[in-house]
Amino acid sequence: MTSMPQNGNPVLQASAVIKTVSMPDQELTILSGIDLTVMAAESLAIVGESGSGKSTLLGLLAGLDVPSSGAISLMGPALNSMTEDQRAAVRAAHVGFVFQSFQLLPNLTALENVMLPLEIADEKAVPERARNMLAKVGLEKRLNHYPSQLSGGEQQRVALARAFVTEPDILFADEPTGNLDTHTGEAIADQLFELNASLDTTLILVTHDMHLARRCARTVTMNAGQLQ
Repeated sequence: MTSMPQNGNPVLQASAVIKTVSMPDQELTILSGIDLTVMAAESLAIVGESGSGKSTLLGLLAGLDVPSSGAISLMGPALNSMTEDQRAAVRAAHVGFVFQSFQLLPNLTALENVMLPLEIADEKAVPERARNMLAKVGLEKRLNHYPSQLSGGEQQRVALARAFVTEPDILFADEPTGNLDTHTGEAIADQLFELNASLDTTLILVTHDMHLARRCARTVTMNAGQLQ
């Protein structure tokens, strides 16, 4: 695992963040006046209705986009003062992602999908670590299956294994159970929180599911582009 600030220190801070989008006849404000601090190993749920801006906020916090004004720091450095390549390096060193749509590479097996972030980071013992992580999510017998040969729940378990295999400091999860039935979603949530606890990862979870959100230590609500 990469070096992490000591518990009690923030790993993520947003200050006076505003995000606007230029339209042909107006400027649309997506986020306004966002202030947020997340501590090491904290679990935070961001909830809100569709269109409230929560996924936009997650993208900014993770350095996938930059705010129109304000500042965001991730693991220390200010993201908005970086180039895209520099932000990508911060993400590679510190961040894991789980998305609603799984986002597995269809031409790679489950094992190869999980190996990919380790290979990009030039890590050691790549196949062994990927196999071990897939075993933790119960897929040791699905290593050589392609995504099209897996159920939705199995695909999301591969995505969980891929997200956690690098032992990230921060995991961003955007509606991780949104494409799954209730029973499968609960099983995926169990594995997400078990892996998160075992690795002391900071978790930032975007969801409209209040049952899932209540499993986090803290919940904030997005409403019309503002945190409440």
